[in-house]
Amino acid sequence: MTTPESIPSNVLNVNGIEVIYNHVILVLKGVSLNVPEGKIAAVLGGNGAGKTTTLRAISNLLKAERGEVTKGSIELRGERIENLSTSDLVHRGVVQVMEGRHCFAHLTIEENLMTGSYTRKDKAEIARNLEKVYNYFPRLKTRRTSQAAYTSGGEQQMCAIGRALMTNPSVMLLDEPSMGLAPQIVEEVFEIVKDLNQKEKVTFLLAEQNTNMALKYADYGYIMESGRIVMDGLAADLRNNEDVKEFYLGMGGGERKSFKDVKSYKRRKRWLA
Repeated sequence: MTTPESIPSNVLNVNGIEVIYNHVILVLKGVSLNVPEGKIAAVLGGNGAGKTTTLRAISNLLKAERGEVTKGSIELRGERIENLSTSDLVHRGVVQVMEGRHCFAHLTIEENLMTGSYTRKDKAEIARNLEKVYNYFPRLKTRRTSQAAYTSGGEQQMCAIGRALMTNPSVMLLDEPSMGLAPQIVEEVFEIVKDLNQKEKVTFLLAEQNTNMALKYADYGYIMESGRIVMDGLAADLRNNEDVKEFYLGMGGGERKSFKDVKSYKRRKRWLA
């Protein structure tokens, strides 16, 4: 039996945000989502759906691309954060792993990891964090003296996550963690994400095109189209949803169609209900 005490509170609340780039281009159109404390939530959708913009709005990385939140609010444990700097957010435990990994190519794996400890002053704590990263990513310990440029895509993704882990995050935003990786490596990365969630109590919000893998590991999912959340629910329920199976998991029969051509699907869309 579920009791009020057993229902996790939301660590992140995104409330009807709109995002505009260059004062002209409306990208997010009233996006709302909640991320429960200690859970894994996934934002799913194709290229251009608005997944990356959603994560960058939360981590306040929009300004670098001349974007801004013009409506709505973003809350971290009840505190509005949309006007905080990225540095302030890192100090509050929110860190983002960018799409494409962005490791420093000329630095070694260990030097890359150490750049994630810039907010820490206690050398003993930094050493413990580094050892924790190596425990989760033993391959990085083997390659710790190798320049990042000469490591594989999977190793660079592990390095990017490990670098974020060095900040002692409570909330980690992962943007397309499976991009460009072999299926076996993708599975390995998601297994580590699950371990970090369960053992280190890190809450995750990930943006992902690999719907099947994301829903396998997430607790909750949000599906985006054209800057809006069009469907959301428990990951298990979304995996069993016939529309999700057909359009995102490739399990539908017959000729593939566009979402916009399916009237029954449009009637079930959250924003048209």
